[in-house]
Amino acid sequence: MQPKLSLLDNELIARILDEAYQLLLKPGIKVQNEEARRLLTEAGAQIDAETNVAHIPAQIVKKALETVPREFFLYDYDGNRKVQYGGDAVQFDPGSSGVAILIPETLEHKTAETPDLIRVIKVAESLPQYDAQSTAITCHDVPKELHDLYRLYLVMLFSKKPIVTGAFSNKTVENMIDMLAIFAGGRENLRKYPRAVFDACPSPPLIWSNFGAGNLIALARAGVPAEIVSMPLAGAAAPVTLLGSVTQHAAECLSGITIHQLAHAGSPIVWGGAPSTFDMRKGGTPFGSVETAMIDSSYAQVGKSLGIPTHAYLGATESKILDMQAGLESGISAMIGALSGINMISGGGMIDSLLCQSPEKLVIDAEGIAMAQRMLQGMMIQTETLATEFFDDPKINFKGGDFLKQKITMSLFKEEQHVPGNVVDRDSIRVWKEKGSLDMFARARTRVTEILAEYKRPELDPKKEAELREYVLKLAKEAGLESLPVVEELVVA
Repeated sequence: MQPKLSLLDNELIARILDEAYQLLLKPGIKVQNEEARRLLTEAGAQIDAETNVAHIPAQIVKKALETVPREFFLYDYDGNRKVQYGGDAVQFDPGSSGVAILIPETLEHKTAETPDLIRVIKVAESLPQYDAQSTAITCHDVPKELHDLYRLYLVMLFSKKPIVTGAFSNKTVENMIDMLAIFAGGRENLRKYPRAVFDACPSPPLIWSNFGAGNLIALARAGVPAEIVSMPLAGAAAPVTLLGSVTQHAAECLSGITIHQLAHAGSPIVWGGAPSTFDMRKGGTPFGSVETAMIDSSYAQVGKSLGIPTHAYLGATESKILDMQAGLESGISAMIGALSGINMISGGGMIDSLLCQSPEKLVIDAEGIAMAQRMLQGMMIQTETLATEFFDDPKINFKGGDFLKQKITMSLFKEEQHVPGNVVDRDSIRVWKEKGSLDMFARARTRVTEILAEYKRPELDPKKEAELREYVLKLAKEAGLESLPVVEELVVA
């Protein structure tokens, strides 16, 4: 039995949804995209022409919910089904959209560039705990107009895994869909076998910007999965109560789903988010706080009650380095997300409130993810009796340690116990000292070095790779960049 965490009962979920429907009518949702307003108007919503606020009746939303797929999959480069959205499947990907990279030698946060993202991709590609890649950091050695699509370009060159990504404009979302279609063999194949899911973000409170709503429409019509990332900030851009934030989250997701399904009914979409509380003392957004995890767990329950696939940002920390705070906050929130049955949990590797990515933390977080996945397996009945048959051997009685001699011990211990990698220390103090008295950060640095030395870039279709490079170079030249940054291991055409 998969263990589950539930913070809401059915009555409370019904109240949240009821009030979310009320918010859709009053005060309504500000919709800044003309096409989205047209779709809503044609469906029967009332739009205030001066404020662009849409007042959306519940029946329009409920009709849209009927067409949302309850399950869909992401595929890898080779066309293998790898990630399941829906049900209680739990998967992880690195945190996304960081602007800096942690330099392990100095602990400085350096503005990220091409080599930094490639390093992150290689590490994530090599760790089986990450079911998907993300466009983890923005590279500042290319023009701003290329930031979103260039991240995707590098992931496509250095990874075969499914991808969690997102566009920064209504123009580049089409470019990024075209990029994915090159490797998929066309847009129709991409629709059938999607490799990526795209984040689409409302602006709190209760706003769908021209860009956010435009992305939803483009993704729906292309059949590429969309992932709503609602970001209520409890106490600042959302009600201070956790339940108030969950209710606002529901209203933003319901309105986004309505726009999305009106654009193309049946396209896949995810009930996701990256909420936080507002720290009244520091003025920050503590993504590692337990209250943030509680909001995530609760909104995921609401989404699941509607049968919609789920996503959350968890496993992050406010710590600026990889210390005990980073481990405490990341481990607790990742476990809460797993026990909540959230389909995709983003946040691995992130420090400093999602601003900075660290390959070393990716390695450490992978061990936490493995522990969470073991927890989800629950208590397993492996033998006909629970214990009595182990004592059938007369040598066992009252002689401690003899269970090691039983064949069943050797055959079952790896199924019962998660065996961590060398990043986790379980040596005696004598052996630990002999190995250099290293802490977890130092061991993680060693592991990252090993991964990078062992990494081999995946074999890709050379024609499709050349076509992708030519397409991205054309976009780069349109943005005023004559050549792309030098990317290791690639032969520039």
